Amino acid sequence: MTPTVDCFVPGTEDASWHSEIAVCPQINGIHGIETPTPFIPLERSLSTHTLQRITAQCIGDYILLYTHAGDLHIGYRAIERMLRTAIESGADWVYSHRHVVKQGERIAVPTNEYQEGSVRDDFDFGPLVLIRTEAVRSFLATRPEAVSHAALYQLRLYISRTGRLVHVDEYLYTEHEQDTRTSGQKQFDYVDPRNRQIQIEMEQACTAHLRATGAFVDHRTLKGIDTAAGTFPYEATVVIPVKNRAKTIGDAVRSVLSQETDFEFNLIVVDNHSTDGTAEILSRLASRQLTIVVPDRNDLGIGGCWDLAIRHPQCGRYAVQLDSDDLYSDTHTLQRIVDTFRREHCAMVVGSYRLCNFALEPLPPGVIDHREWTEENGMNNALRINGLGAPRAFYTPVIREIGFPNVSYGEDYAVGIAISRQYRLGRIYEPIYLCRRWEGNSDAALSPERVAAHNHYKDSLRTQELRARQRAACAARE
Repeated sequence: MTPTVDCFVPGTEDASWHSEIAVCPQINGIHGIETPTPFIPLERSLSTHTLQRITAQCIGDYILLYTHAGDLHIGYRAIERMLRTAIESGADWVYSHRHVVKQGERIAVPTNEYQEGSVRDDFDFGPLVLIRTEAVRSFLATRPEAVSHAALYQLRLYISRTGRLVHVDEYLYTEHEQDTRTSGQKQFDYVDPRNRQIQIEMEQACTAHLRATGAFVDHRTLKGIDTAAGTFPYEATVVIPVKNRAKTIGDAVRSVLSQETDFEFNLIVVDNHSTDGTAEILSRLASRQLTIVVPDRNDLGIGGCWDLAIRHPQCGRYAVQLDSDDLYSDTHTLQRIVDTFRREHCAMVVGSYRLCNFALEPLPPGVIDHREWTEENGMNNALRINGLGAPRAFYTPVIREIGFPNVSYGEDYAVGIAISRQYRLGRIYEPIYLCRRWEGNSDAALSPERVAAHNHYKDSLRTQELRARQRAACAARE
């Protein structure tokens, strides 16, 4: 007998596009889902109770779930294609690429292959997924912790452990997107205080998953550093990689040189072959504290420039980040960072920053402080999110041992999660950094293809890190 499907969509009123689903012969019916948070997509607002109701209503072998509120256009025989994929592959969860109509323009939005490290709660499956009904019932039979927002995330993590998530490498449908913000604006949703309860639930689900997969890190096993060990030319070194930032590099350098500290510090600027006048500006700012490094190579990304700087003989005990278009919030930022190293004996310190425009006027959501990080669980929660915050600072012997990947995206995240597996991290929750958003930012408005590529890379970092944590846990038990 041919398997059948029940479709579930947000809201309780029929929409004109529902008929495109209803014509599929495998569809039993279309059911509305009432949600208490209509402006939050279902993937971030589906409760355990709602998931139970969906399963109780479903008489088919599969659940077709649409998680967004906009109109949907089903491609030619798309549901049949998803269903056939599920049957032939034995998948419990099937998803695909899609097209999105955004401000009248139809654009292709690719989705990534799911991998072991795809544990972030905002993994983009697209809003249309096909889920095997029995897999949902099996999940609910485990009596998961009841949640108001994270049920779909819990289910997906469960399936990643017990079944298969399969990606159809085809564009099967088109949605009319209602969220017209750029990628640079969307990336801060997870630190918006209004979403705090959602974040708490997502963290709990991810932590449970890491425990179940043997990748959980107990904060009591983390090591501290000896802040008096070794000899360094400076106590702290600020590192600025730069390429073609003539408009901002002067402000950044002056922000560093104006720091007031009780220790000696310097600044290493790695000028990655700028051609816009950046080098000339740096030469005019030359001082005893400023070392300008021009790489011998032409193949370095931001991470490669960082790696060059931390291995420079003038690099101090602590290497502190400043991007070439940002500023420290006042003259005491560097002192606060080093004081945190000294007080907490941590191998990495991460501060908080305030979003602002080029004129330093505040931008929403304002302060990005990553309060989801806690001493007890931050190192595990770091695998759920896409960043750790800024400014970042590193104990030089540890970061030299780990090294930066030679990339221009995610290099800081790669070393951050690696450090957090073994060492304590310090946090400063008050803003000590001004992050300027302007048209020159590399991540201000990325194409869907670029967003997917970036996310795939960070998922690959998480996959490596998960396996490293699992190996470490096994070694500790032996």
